Amino acid sequence: MMLWVDKYRPKHLNDLDYHDEISCRLESLAQNPASLPHLFFYGPSGAGKRTRISAFLGALFGPSAHKLKLTQRAFTTPTGRTVDIHMISSEHHMELSPGDAGNNDRFVIQDVLKDIASSKNISSSLANMDGGGIFGSSNTKSNTKKETEIKVVVLNQVDKLSRQAQAALRRTMEKYAASCRLILCCESPSKLIAPLRSRCLGIRVGAPTEDQVTKVLKMVANKENLTLPNMMAVNLARESDRNLRKALLMLEAAKVQAGSNVIGENQLLPTADWELYIRQLANDVTKEQSPQTLMAAREKLYELLVNCIPATIILKTLVGELLNNLDDSVKLEVIEWAAFYEHRLALGSKDIFHLEAFLAKYMAIYKKYLNDLFG
Repeated sequence: MMLWVDKYRPKHLNDLDYHDEISCRLESLAQNPASLPHLFFYGPSGAGKRTRISAFLGALFGPSAHKLKLTQRAFTTPTGRTVDIHMISSEHHMELSPGDAGNNDRFVIQDVLKDIASSKNISSSLANMDGGGIFGSSNTKSNTKKETEIKVVVLNQVDKLSRQAQAALRRTMEKYAASCRLILCCESPSKLIAPLRSRCLGIRVGAPTEDQVTKVLKMVANKENLTLPNMMAVNLARESDRNLRKALLMLEAAKVQAGSNVIGENQLLPTADWELYIRQLANDVTKEQSPQTLMAAREKLYELLVNCIPATIILKTLVGELLNNLDDSVKLEVIEWAAFYEHRLALGSKDIFHLEAFLAKYMAIYKKYLNDLFG
């Protein structure tokens, strides 16, 4: 059974429900592949960046770009360590998240791009990886049309790449610019080095408005023969923070919660388990400020990170819950320290350190506030 967020994902640029100006721009770029620049998509989560990339690849290469397969490749670093990376590929492009390799992301980027750029097409590149490793190049000669097609590599979550990997990516994209194009995708462009951003055509995909999210929710509900009151659709759009993916998941959860094809106007909105977990954590550190509470909070933070909740999302949600229990006189100070540790998260590699440090700082601020208030 397919989730609604995947079932109703648009596959063509004309089917996208908002940001028509971006769709027109991508359509014009797809008409002239020979002059295609490197692209850089950025914007908040759930805005539709990867959906637009997929639709753009379909406009560039045709329906075969949507015939995807998942593979796992083993990369061997110069130190002899083996790193496994999952790749999604078609006949014309390859998609991966090199940030999953951790400190070895630089070697993954260099070897993947070198192999793809030196081979005739994506298919021969994948065969080359299977047969002779990723360090060789394909010597297959053919006069088919696919040899003249541009090769595209989509790199997701490039904001998680180390500085060394970003520098290596800049050098590699310059070296193989004649035969390979890169499409970078991330949420914040501030985490990329300036030389890398300047070599790409930046395309900002902003979050949809609440009205646009409501429109999509109503459209999906009609296709599923689901009765969705207008007020409930507005509440879903507002609670999802204009994240369309999250809104669709909440809509499907609300349908399961209702147990029928009719969602009540006053039905409680579904809340994710990890959000309830963070809410409980915020209540614990507000109720008691002690070393024992901080140790217990560390275990909860570890649990969230192990379950693949991004550290930035944890911090943002945690701050929102903490502010609900604070007086206006200390809210600004807490927000300033949250911004400080969010910057530390971007620079550091151990998320748990910065999340725990923020909680310790919050507990100190709140303890001082209580002492000043009650003596």
